[in-house]
Amino acid sequence: MNHVLVDVGPLSADDVVSVARHGAPVEISAAAQQEIGQSRKVIEALADDVTPHYGVSTGFGALATRHIPTELRAQLQRSLVRSHAAGSGPEVEREVIRALMLLRLSTLATGRTGVRLETAQAYASLLNAGITPVVREYGSLGCSGDLAPLAHCALAVMGEGEVRDAAGELRPAGEALAAAGITPVVLQEKEGLALINGTDGMLGQLVLALHDLRTLLATADIGAAMSVEGQLGTDAVFAADLQALRPHPGQADSAANLRAVLAGSAIVASHRGPECTRVQDAYSLRCSPQVHGAARDTAAHAALVASRELASAVDNPVVTPDGRVASNGNFHGAPVAAVLDFLAISVADVASVAERRTDRFLDVARNHGLNAFLADDPGVDSGHMIAQYTQAAIVSELKRLAAPASVDSIPSSAMQEDHVSMGWSAARKLRKGIDGLTRVIAVELLTAARALDLRAPLTPSPATAAVVAGLRRDVEGPGTDRYLAPEIEAAVRYVASGEALRAAESVTGPLH
Repeated sequence: MNHVLVDVGPLSADDVVSVARHGAPVEISAAAQQEIGQSRKVIEALADDVTPHYGVSTGFGALATRHIPTELRAQLQRSLVRSHAAGSGPEVEREVIRALMLLRLSTLATGRTGVRLETAQAYASLLNAGITPVVREYGSLGCSGDLAPLAHCALAVMGEGEVRDAAGELRPAGEALAAAGITPVVLQEKEGLALINGTDGMLGQLVLALHDLRTLLATADIGAAMSVEGQLGTDAVFAADLQALRPHPGQADSAANLRAVLAGSAIVASHRGPECTRVQDAYSLRCSPQVHGAARDTAAHAALVASRELASAVDNPVVTPDGRVASNGNFHGAPVAAVLDFLAISVADVASVAERRTDRFLDVARNHGLNAFLADDPGVDSGHMIAQYTQAAIVSELKRLAAPASVDSIPSSAMQEDHVSMGWSAARKLRKGIDGLTRVIAVELLTAARALDLRAPLTPSPATAAVVAGLRRDVEGPGTDRYLAPEIEAAVRYVASGEALRAAESVTGPLH
């Protein structure tokens, strides 16, 4: 696997995913090493200054008015990390912690934080050794950045606390570092503060969510196409000239996907003639591009915000290029928190419309000739009745998760930190939302595939046929009732892995 070079400039989103999810090794560039060295000289020059400098010779937060004598400054940095590693609750996922550590390393590499090179290198070493600090679910208010999660990582770099080794075994940090040949860092002036003052946790989760959404939104289009097809809907409303009357780019991309996936459908063609008495389809079918497109445009805006944050050097204070050490408010997570919440709304909306399309398959008053609940023998069999219940339960949860975290500031640090972003909380609920959306789309594909099989001898489009065929490798076709939970989980894996999207694209070529 190719190394990811951590340079003075920003990492790409793909770099973050490669390291966080796929274990790509990292390397600090020569230019970054030089910048780190230059800024460290600035901090060292201030260490003996009689004038107090925040983070170098003072306490922190509401305790910033105390001047710390030279002999206590190493203890100051250690105490900062130990006290701030105060997380609680379940362990956070490995890929999230790896993303957080990589993004903190990226900020250290800008040379704006004043850490020593060996401190930055320790982060690279932990990532490359597959050592993952244990970070807990609760503890971050998103200002001053993700303090508690970052402090747990800094604690591990010091050789303290708990980690998971490359095999996933829970071990004391000092023991795991020794086994990997990594020397724990003894923090010096400014370093503890530099390691915990950033938006890296919320940003890492945003980048991972956007990566997953690219696949999920295209797969949602596939599910919508299968539902339109299986419910004898029309593809005429997806025509490019009609979509161009409302020129939202996400809507245009979604409609183009629907046209591509439905191309060549004998089922759609079977009711296209003058004998068809249906004037227009229900909103959940007809307006799929508008709903899915709005989510796409939201994701595009969130990706722009993420790209700006990836290019940021978030710390307080910072070492400026002209050699000043200046306090600032760039650690506030508001820009990231807002788009995390915005995405949670879109996730809930896309899931909601998918559930409505699924429900139409199950009702004899709306499914145009299919059995009730797509059951083999309705009354004896229940078919997909309860699969829709599962969807509905998830959608209801997603609606609750769409309530914004970023408006729920709560003051802390003796009112010094009197307005906070709650960006970490926004990221955590979006992560749960992505999982829920995956499951809702999976149930729609599972149900639509059964309906398309039941339309035989009419044949679906080549693209939807390929999607059904891929699903049928793990899930049998229509028949009497079976244990349904494993089939839903197989469909979830099919969607989450991108296999469903790849099956459609094997016919259509790349979808938007």
